[in-house]
Amino acid sequence: MIKPDGVGRRLCGDIIRRYESKGLRLAGLKMRILTREDAERLYAAHADRPFFAGLIDFMISGPTIQMVWEGPNAVKMARSINGATDCQEAAPGTIRGDYGVNTRKNLVHASDSVETARREMALYFTDSELWNYSMPDGHWLAEL
Repeated sequence: MIKPDGVGRRLCGDIIRRYESKGLRLAGLKMRILTREDAERLYAAHADRPFFAGLIDFMISGPTIQMVWEGPNAVKMARSINGATDCQEAAPGTIRGDYGVNTRKNLVHASDSVETARREMALYFTDSELWNYSMPDGHWLAEL
């Protein structure tokens, strides 16, 4: 997901390009402002943490872009592309390392496991909204 700060700072194209450049395939895409309930469901694991209320307020403050990426080790790859949650610790060349401001305004959210990804995908997408398509013949991604 591209968070409100990523959308507001007009970094969506660059963020999406980074996932595509690493060979991931975009299977679903939506733009919406999360409801408080949606944001609370997404971050339910953090409900008892002191930062929860501020995180929820931030996540409903503007448009977000929900995405589903597919490919070998997609969860691990997306988290690597994103960089460390704390932008000050994120390596240069990662989304957060290059553009992040702080731990809350860190531009992107990615699932931490395949199981979590399935749960989070179901929050935003129905099966009919996810696309399974082939890459053109001869394209280097066809070998993945």
